[in-house]
Amino acid sequence: MKKTLIFTGLLLTILACNNTKKSTPEVQATMASTLPTQAQKKPSKADRIIEKAIKAHGGALYDNADYSFTFRKKEYHFINKENGYIYSVKQQSNGNQTCDFITNGKFERFVNEEPIDLSKKHIDAGSGALNSVIYFATLPHKLKDSAVNKKFIETTNIKDASYHVIEVTFSQEGGGKDHDDEFHYWVNKETNKIDYLAYNYRVNKGGVRFRSFYNRRVIDGITFQDYINWKAPIGTPLKDLPKLFEQGKLDELSRIETENVINTKNK
Repeated sequence: MKKTLIFTGLLLTILACNNTKKSTPEVQATMASTLPTQAQKKPSKADRIIEKAIKAHGGALYDNADYSFTFRKKEYHFINKENGYIYSVKQQSNGNQTCDFITNGKFERFVNEEPIDLSKKHIDAGSGALNSVIYFATLPHKLKDSAVNKKFIETTNIKDASYHVIEVTFSQEGGGKDHDDEFHYWVNKETNKIDYLAYNYRVNKGGVRFRSFYNRRVIDGITFQDYINWKAPIGTPLKDLPKLFEQGKLDELSRIETENVINTKNK
């Protein structure tokens, strides 16, 4: 098994770093036991709704997914295996090529194929940025992790469609640096897909965001979709955002676009 994971890491380096002859960091098989799993308990209403959403977006295909995509001119790649995962991002800047990797939770950086020593501050920043992009690109797959706390809020309508509203918070243990962020997800009752999401965050003086989907497409069984990122005043309750959105009272801040999505298993 360890040899298999090492081979996967080598393959990712070839794909992400232009056939570099240097190997990626070795995958530690023992770290697989730290991967989050859903606790064995009777599923709540929120659990059941999110499980249906995961199935609608790709289900078990996420567990062995191998995809690459471009986001804001950076090349991302994620590989999920039964007992491990590897995320990577590659970018060019000032003639240098930087490749960041997260291998079963361990972050490492290579510049022009050479490993770079980083401070904890830079490791946290790089790991957080890479995890965040993969998290949103593969929603709602990570919502089954054990650190995710789900709560059914209500059923509501947005633009004549009916939605389940699910609140998501994170446990401190396993919830990452931003575990105190709060999310709401609006799951379409007919399609079981997530059409809208919102969150508030506390880093960098905090903020409130609402996202509406567009450009939904299914690539080899897994749904990918882009979002318009809307800004609301700090302190706005997340449950109020759909009404403000319908009233045109939110300001468009940015577009979250995953481009050139490729199932690299089929390349």
